[in-house]
Amino acid sequence: MIRVLMVSDVFFPRVNGVSTSIATFRRALAEQGIAVRLIAPRYGNEADAPDIVRIPGRRLPFDPEDRLVQWGAMQEAARREAASCDLVHIQTPFAAHRAGLRAARAGGRPVLLTYHTFFEEYLHHYAPFLPARALRGLARRVSRTQCNAVDAVVVPSTAMRDRLAGYGVSTPMEVLPTGIPLQDFAGGDGLHFRRLYDIPEHAPMALYIGRVAHEKNIGFLLEVAARLKARRPDFVLVIAGEGPAAAGLQRQALAAGLERTVRFVGYLERRRRLPDCYAAADVFMFASRTETQGLVLLEAMAAGLPVVALAAMGTTDILGPERGARIAPDDPDGFAAVADAVLADCRLRKRLTAEARDYATEWADTVMAERLAALYRQQLAAPHSPA
Repeated sequence: MIRVLMVSDVFFPRVNGVSTSIATFRRALAEQGIAVRLIAPRYGNEADAPDIVRIPGRRLPFDPEDRLVQWGAMQEAARREAASCDLVHIQTPFAAHRAGLRAARAGGRPVLLTYHTFFEEYLHHYAPFLPARALRGLARRVSRTQCNAVDAVVVPSTAMRDRLAGYGVSTPMEVLPTGIPLQDFAGGDGLHFRRLYDIPEHAPMALYIGRVAHEKNIGFLLEVAARLKARRPDFVLVIAGEGPAAAGLQRQALAAGLERTVRFVGYLERRRRLPDCYAAADVFMFASRTETQGLVLLEAMAAGLPVVALAAMGTTDILGPERGARIAPDDPDGFAAVADAVLADCRLRKRLTAEARDYATEWADTVMAERLAALYRQQLAAPHSPA
């Protein structure tokens, strides 16, 4: 049994791709003989869970969904937990990185990190008062320093690997996406979801699921929705998720006369409500240009939902073969035309549905966990010494 300590500045109940990746790998790695202990923030009164150590922290004024953990408590927990683990796997670049790196080096243990977030194109959304060029330069320097301080870097896409190499990262990098627990997205009740949210049974429905944040380019999808409404007056776009851009997007939808066309349904419980939502839709639309992977695209495909999306950064790996998906132009008119073609052709949607489900099996959580377990074993076989 290999014992791995994961260290992160974020985890459920905070919903995002990092939390999903950690939870997916923890569950699938157990079948590979890997026991994972996790250090993560405490958000409220979460019930104690086996192998999860919660660290207290405080809300961030510009992003109240997240927590700034107590540095001393994080450092002490990492030092204590690493002593009984074989390897440390860092998931985020903040307090978790410093604490995990120190604990691993102090004990001569291998240390890896996963580069989840494309910070170069992320920071300026949350610090618009600072020069974008300076923020990009800072993101590159910090990323290069942190990646070169560990023994191996896991990247979720070839685009992210190439970008980090361009920063000057010389540490070995492994392209290893987060896998999909296929069983979690089967058997949703789409009709129940439509009735719950007063969406007509036969209305053409597009869907976005994910963090409602500026970098997700959801405003672009609202422009697409306006064009689809002009072609199909009963068209509905459902936006599921929470985030700091929600209020602004709701104002944008209202100003465009889309208050009945665009439905903001908030966070959806993952076990039942989320599969129901996927099953209710006719097409999944995604326009982010800054994804390191695009995990939600695979979730949609696992549910048998055809995808129409921009191919940019990490999503290119998933969308490139156009199996179960169509790549759309990066303009609202062109994007709307591709989405409308999918909505108009039942036979095409049926074929894309079959392709999507088949393609998703190649990205299953069990497949990716097996590859991560092999990487852990490779690192444990290599010599490591205390710093």
